[in-house]
Amino acid sequence: MKRIIRKNRVRPGESSKYASVRKQVAEELPDLVARHHERVAAGDHLQRLCEQLKAAREQKGLSLADVSELTGMDRSAISKLESGQRENPTMDTLIRYADAVGKHLVVGLSDA
Repeated sequence: MKRIIRKNRVRPGESSKYASVRKQVAEELPDLVARHHERVAAGDHLQRLCEQLKAAREQKGLSLADVSELTGMDRSAISKLESGQRENPTMDTLIRYADAVGKHLVVGLSDA
């Protein structure tokens, strides 16, 4: 981290303002980090789902072009979905892909 050196000194009122902001950040940081970890875990679930879809496609002997024709989705979009480059696919996209490879998408809830 690069240290910032100011030419102008901080005025007394600004010093207390900055201290207040630092205190607020310190209080909120643990919650922000926990929420970040939850989002990363959700992304891991999505990545595993995409890997399962790709495995199902390969098991059926379907090419990307075949799935593209069955779903009406662009071949590059399917490739990006399988490789994890598409971070936020819609439910419709996942359902169409699952149907094309003979699977049903099942969504559930678990305790946080």
